Amino acid sequence: MRKSKLYRYQIQFKILFWLAIIISYIFAVLPADVAPSIPELSDKAHHVFAFVVLGLLLRLGYKVNYWYAFIILVAYGAFIEFSQLFSINRFADVKDILADLVGTFIGLRLYKYLNKVM
Repeated sequence: MRKSKLYRYQIQFKILFWLAIIISYIFAVLPADVAPSIPELSDKAHHVFAFVVLGLLLRLGYKVNYWYAFIILVAYGAFIEFSQLFSINRFADVKDILADLVGTFIGLRLYKYLNKVM
């Protein structure tokens, strides 16, 4: 089995993954009036995009199987929504978890595609 060319950047992907986790969590629990807003995209699109990035970086940085990565990221999305119950001007939403699930699926499938072509 050949190694992907992406394997040589594994440490950088680990660092980027943890930066993405930290930044996404901070933005998720900041009060809504303080958090930066990007009006061009809907809230659900932000969730999908964030979890595409997290799913891709998790698989690129760590050698975890598909289902383990999927469960970790969906649990992280649920944790964010739970944390928002205790944040000022933030509200938990089941639809956000579904958007996280879609983003995770896309990110993990994107990894599989990149791994094949590299």
